[in-house]
Amino acid sequence: LTHVVATTQQKQPPAKQATMAIVKSIAVAFLAAQAASAATLRAQHRQLSFVEIAGYEPNSQVTDHAAIDLDQAAMESQLALRTEESFDVAKMIYQDGGNSKSYAQIVLQTPLAGSIGKGAKIHGKNDEGKTITAKALDDYSSGATQIRAQYDTTDDQDQYVQCQVGALPEAKSNLENTVGCFTNSSNLKIDGTEYPYSYNPLVDNNNERTIAGFSTGAMKKMYSDCPGCPYVDYEYYYNYYGAFDYANQWVLSAMDGSRTNFNNGNADFSKFSLIGREEAAKKGTAYMSIFMYVIREFEDALDDCKENCINCNDDPVHAWDEGVAFYTGSMEGSDGSGDGKLLHGLADKRCSDFSNCGTRGDSRTGTAKVNYDLFDLFALGQHQLLVGNCAAARTTKEKIVDIMYIPLIQGTIRYAYKVDKLQGAEKEKAEGAVFAAAILPRIHAANPNAAEKIYNSMKVGASSTSFNAVKSAFESTYRNLGITCKQVGGLWNDATGSYYEGASPCKDASTKANKGTAGIIVGSVFAGIAVIAVGAVFFMRRREIQGKPVFETTQVDESADMN
Repeated sequence: LTHVVATTQQKQPPAKQATMAIVKSIAVAFLAAQAASAATLRAQHRQLSFVEIAGYEPNSQVTDHAAIDLDQAAMESQLALRTEESFDVAKMIYQDGGNSKSYAQIVLQTPLAGSIGKGAKIHGKNDEGKTITAKALDDYSSGATQIRAQYDTTDDQDQYVQCQVGALPEAKSNLENTVGCFTNSSNLKIDGTEYPYSYNPLVDNNNERTIAGFSTGAMKKMYSDCPGCPYVDYEYYYNYYGAFDYANQWVLSAMDGSRTNFNNGNADFSKFSLIGREEAAKKGTAYMSIFMYVIREFEDALDDCKENCINCNDDPVHAWDEGVAFYTGSMEGSDGSGDGKLLHGLADKRCSDFSNCGTRGDSRTGTAKVNYDLFDLFALGQHQLLVGNCAAARTTKEKIVDIMYIPLIQGTIRYAYKVDKLQGAEKEKAEGAVFAAAILPRIHAANPNAAEKIYNSMKVGASSTSFNAVKSAFESTYRNLGITCKQVGGLWNDATGSYYEGASPCKDASTKANKGTAGIIVGSVFAGIAVIAVGAVFFMRRREIQGKPVFETTQVDESADMN
């Protein structure tokens, strides 16, 4: 903020510089207080913190959710072998998973003596005789002989669960992990009663959460059976493709080498070899299926948000944390320095190509400006939900979604240039096609003509590709998408140390900056004060959870049930 004020002062007449100097003094003093306050709050509640996700502090355990990227990585390793057999294995991992929401399908030799509810504790032993804990994945009636027991997870991302099987044995690469699985036959203790059981650990340990499931379950979760249904962004995609599981259909067609049957945006993958099909499949899972499910989690959080209620928004905050986990994955690490497979990793790759990495968006290395902006908004949205400021959280969600589209646009522009100007081959054409597929429905909602121009240049089997047409078509929609030319950037040429010819960033429309800058800065200061207030409430709530409220009372009647 001080940099912004200083830069603005240099451009103002002397009379305005005096005003700006006052604003700067207020801003600097405020920021110092804010930094001290934030540090104090972090120190006070650190003991209750969960493991960070690329610097984001979740308010709930989402290590199992973040691990979905391990399925992505396992699937990619099979696709990279480029044989029809390895593609079949990749499809199994895509559909059946192996790393997220692991459960055992158990056959009890003695029927349940009584009914048990979802979440009921189940205890057993592994092959070494160590205790393994799980919980019932469903409700079961008395007399049931088949149950699903979901393994407990921890907050240690490196060892969040120790039973990872699913479709992983099909790879024959020792990807599976059975250390934390129930042994093949022994007794399970359920509600104090011992039940003998048997199962096959390499066959009957499965996964309730899969990448395919993000798309195949989309109709109910994003279109028909949710309080906020249909979700706006998902509806863009359903309206364009005419299929509720459009992402799943794209991925399976790419893996099988067949043709999609959409209303718009079709792709005939029989025109590609395994090289092109690999790109279309692995990017389709991450940038089409997982991308939309991230948005779904944020929408789900808003669906459940209770306005002006501090103590009743844990579930919405958990859904919000899940969205961040699915955006980032586990491979980025707690500080974001890892090499991830999901959307966080994509943004970091594209910022290098478009010279907008770093906190100011003017570097070619480091973390993407997109990620800096998103993680600020992730934290803001979490706090807004926690204190029941649902309307503000919705505004934050909308800003998040706008920014999430930027790397998809960058990817399409990059490969349009490679195909048109650098004689890109099948690999580059396939990458361009899948990036376009991931963003076309949103462009179509903004400008159908622009979407058609992009599709005609980037589709599978396009007779020709026009970089200029693709770039200008995208730029015509930026205002509608809520993004700017500067945020997207221009395609950078390392060899010349400048932008590729014709690939510089477009120019954003000028604004009345001189007239409004002081107001913006003052507004930022007061917005920051609001953030401190939110942090204070967050801190008080943490202390309340610890049983050490900041403000103690002599309340006698504690009979009310606090949910």
